[in-house]
Amino acid sequence: MTESTAPRVPTLSHRLEYALTRLVVGALRLLPWRAASWIGGQIARLAYWPLGIRRGVTTRQIAAAFPDRSPAEVADLAVRSFDSLGRTSIETAVLPGTSREEILARYERVEGWEYVEQAVAGGKGLVITTGHIGNWELGGAYVGARGLAFDAVVRGMGNPLFEAYVNRTRREIGMEVIHDRDAVRRTPRSLKENRAVVFVADHDALGLASTFVPFFGRPAKTPRGPAVFALRFDAPVVFIASVRQPSGRYALLIEPVEVTRTGDREADVDAIVLRFTQMLEARVREYPDQYFWQHRRWRRQPPDTPAHLREP
Repeated sequence: MTESTAPRVPTLSHRLEYALTRLVVGALRLLPWRAASWIGGQIARLAYWPLGIRRGVTTRQIAAAFPDRSPAEVADLAVRSFDSLGRTSIETAVLPGTSREEILARYERVEGWEYVEQAVAGGKGLVITTGHIGNWELGGAYVGARGLAFDAVVRGMGNPLFEAYVNRTRREIGMEVIHDRDAVRRTPRSLKENRAVVFVADHDALGLASTFVPFFGRPAKTPRGPAVFALRFDAPVVFIASVRQPSGRYALLIEPVEVTRTGDREADVDAIVLRFTQMLEARVREYPDQYFWQHRRWRRQPPDTPAHLREP
């Protein structure tokens, strides 16, 4: 076992953090799902004010993405984004033990499922791209509840105890976990077995090359893996967003990502990455309060990026 794959030994801080998390989650699981979700949102609002956790990052990025919004509108959107992230976190944490029927019932509509069915019938696997919008974990649970065999490429977390808990939850709801450092080795096998592979493709991924494409007009480092695998194995690609609706339930929105072959492999890869990033941006514009603005999306940029397009 190499140093990079050896299990990490949790620290005392990790253990205390995990124990507190399990205590809170255990209490919230006694409540109805919507009540637990609401409490998650209220807890997260405290991170914005008075605690100020990631408040500056969040407001700067929102203001850069929506320059026509006033400071008051930016602040309101930032608060609502914290609320959404808190809801998503708690809704995910209480997923263990949720029945297939309950997961399906949390969606009021699904658009584009026929693209998934077409991919399964084609027998070449399916590349699913998504982003940190809405509740991406619940979206995975829905896909699993519909009976689709799929793997999810995930990043490691800071707390190994919490990471193990989240990965157990993911497996319980039907997904197999591929750590991003293993994606190059394991994704080909999954596609050859006609499985779907999910990439949350708006953060860097270990072991996967990246390219820079515009996201709200600023160059953002984005994994090339979904496009590379799609071209290499002739697998179709879709973009999925699992977004919260005014009712408190969700919509699963699925769109096909065009895969073209011009003979220039590098250009074709970049074109696919650009397309699914544009789809994500369109959904973020539609549901701006449900994006993970707390993450520094433009932290890594080309060295020649003009000053006005650098990280806000």
